[in-house]
Amino acid sequence: MSIPVPCPEPAKVSICLPTCNRPELLVECIDSCLAQTYGNVEIVIGDDSSDARTEQLIASRYRNERRIRYTRNEPPLGQARNVASLFERARGDRVLLIHDDDLLTTDGVEKLASLWKLHPQLDAAFGAQYEADHSGAIDVEASARLNAAFRRTRDAEGLQPLPGRTGLVQMFPNNGWMADARLVKRIGYKEQCGVCCDFVFGAELCLAAREVFYLHDYVSVYRKTATSVSHSTRGTAAAATLSAYAFVKMLKLPPQLEASRKLALRRLAPIVVSVHARNREARLGLTIALAHLFAYHYGLSARLYYHLLMLSRAAVSARERAVAIAAAAAPGASVASVGSSGEAGAMAKDLVAELAADTAEPR
Repeated sequence: MSIPVPCPEPAKVSICLPTCNRPELLVECIDSCLAQTYGNVEIVIGDDSSDARTEQLIASRYRNERRIRYTRNEPPLGQARNVASLFERARGDRVLLIHDDDLLTTDGVEKLASLWKLHPQLDAAFGAQYEADHSGAIDVEASARLNAAFRRTRDAEGLQPLPGRTGLVQMFPNNGWMADARLVKRIGYKEQCGVCCDFVFGAELCLAAREVFYLHDYVSVYRKTATSVSHSTRGTAAAATLSAYAFVKMLKLPPQLEASRKLALRRLAPIVVSVHARNREARLGLTIALAHLFAYHYGLSARLYYHLLMLSRAAVSARERAVAIAAAAAPGASVASVGSSGEAGAMAKDLVAELAADTAEPR
């Protein structure tokens, strides 16, 4: 009589979930994690909220849920340190990050975890993201455009020939990915990267990975909200794009990844120029534009001339602002400033429209 051989328990997946002042959205995210078809999961929550609403919600709604491990950070740790602390607390063989305003598809964990059976040396895996509005309603057409913008297409499915390229060109998503827990903990989130910490982590993880797999299937839902950190800082001097640009420029890369760096800069540099124009940093913006003419197809892109116009207006606006301040006490000064303010407002409106249309900005 043959003795039955017990099946090995599936690898444990730690779903790391940072949250801050969004208990209503957090509930939806947690419920999507608890609904997973993959059984061996833990949900590690780090709460940076300024009040006790989330803590009370967890205690009442999930008091009997053993898969949830909740910690309230007092004082708050901030985005990067909160995520880093979640990674350290994770007990699983693999880590999956999901933000509190996003969701996992019901079989998302199972789809990603199954890839390790096919590729035992795999270090990281990710899939496509649905795009949803604040209410959670999915826009299928917008989802297709989102993934195409980040090169998540059918023909890209499989093991990535250059894992590092995946992170550099932002193909690797900001969350909804799964990776080996040891590698995740070794890379970690860096506080000095500010709101760009998601992009920097993804790039460094992929650069360090042996194998990275892209699955052309939806595994998570990216919810567009006006309260996200990257959205609230977009177009300002604290924009994630500025940090991402500086990070990509200073990276030491092997020769085979220099083309990937150029591809990343082709996406980032024009956005950086726009941000500098909006913040009246005309000289810096012009320097970056001229140093990255390849990002504008060497003058064949209308975007270059639009940005040059913006930069010239920014320079004029800065001079007029200085004159207005110096002559603030002079008769008629307030009348002159109105015209200048109106022009600056129109320029800012155009710029906001451009940035809003650019889905490639780091999130």
